Amino acid sequence: MSRDTISADEVLRRARSIGQYYGFTPFSELAVTKRGQGKNVEFPKELSGIALDPNAEVFANFLKQCVSAGLVPTSRTPLFTWHTNIAPGRAAPRQIIVQFHAIGTDRAIADAVVIRATRELVRDLYKEAPIVRINTMGDKETRARFARELGVFFKKRSALPLETSGLTENCLSCAKRDVFEAAELASKELCATELPAPTDQLSDASRKRFEELIEFLEMTETPFELARELISRGNAWSETCFELSLNDKQIAWGSRYGDLAKMFFRTPLSSSGAILRIQGTSGKVMPPRKEPKPRFAFVHIGTEAKHASFALAEELRHARVPLVQSVGLESLTEQMHLVEKLNPPYLIIMGRKEALEHSAVLRNRETQQETTIPIASFVDRLRAIA
Repeated sequence: MSRDTISADEVLRRARSIGQYYGFTPFSELAVTKRGQGKNVEFPKELSGIALDPNAEVFANFLKQCVSAGLVPTSRTPLFTWHTNIAPGRAAPRQIIVQFHAIGTDRAIADAVVIRATRELVRDLYKEAPIVRINTMGDKETRARFARELGVFFKKRSALPLETSGLTENCLSCAKRDVFEAAELASKELCATELPAPTDQLSDASRKRFEELIEFLEMTETPFELARELISRGNAWSETCFELSLNDKQIAWGSRYGDLAKMFFRTPLSSSGAILRIQGTSGKVMPPRKEPKPRFAFVHIGTEAKHASFALAEELRHARVPLVQSVGLESLTEQMHLVEKLNPPYLIIMGRKEALEHSAVLRNRETQQETTIPIASFVDRLRAIA
């Protein structure tokens, strides 16, 4: 890995920049706007006696903070936010944690945006592109079928002499209490293709969701690998799971976690999140410099426009064009709500027609004058205005 430690100041600055370009609002800002509207809450009773894995513990604490701050997303008003344990003015944490969350949207685009934002942050921080590996555990029905298949697999292997089973005694013992944990161990001890695959057990709905995610990643030229041995354990996770690694070391991990979110919000909410762990440097965290007010808000209508906006977001970010957008929001109404809130002088509009013609419409919000700009000259034109 090219970098062993990274300063909290740099992580904060780059996370804020990437969050803005992909439509993730800092949780600290959202909490301030809701100050006094929330209440301190306890962990749900459903979690008592349940041993959460380290990633699920972080997500559960984040959800508790959401409810305590009065942030209650819905399917009509989804929440796209990023959060960190870095606090300006305080000592930098030894292990820096950055999270991206999309709560309230059932579309596969939520997973794609979380994966893309996490990937770009890792690439920015470590100066090299991570390997993205994805799999799906499916819904409850799928997970139950997969658990049964794993149980049969380990039962057959345990009946064989240890030296011919292909597994260690530790793995076979582990299978008696947690077949998913045993499957993780087994994937390291023998060829993963010998294990049952969760994708073979997918329900129609889960298969469709996973295919939509793969299509979105391919259309937005987000490199990834299918990893059948990648498994999410415990009761917190479902559907898509993914990891980002550098030099065979896991840097970030994510999954859908609707059941966990339901315990806190008391209503079914499709949720997707990622957690990035970074070795930080010591020292006091400086307050981040004030970012320039976005001069452009980018709204997109339709799948084709969403695909195009992914590539444009990176070009505009590297060109330092002050822009904000909400890639994960399908509703034009919700996107325009963000525009009214931030009140930038210019609006960029891309629909299906513009995406197919490789163009976008630039609207001066004061004069209402509109100009169609080819994508080829888009960055240079906006940079000149900015």
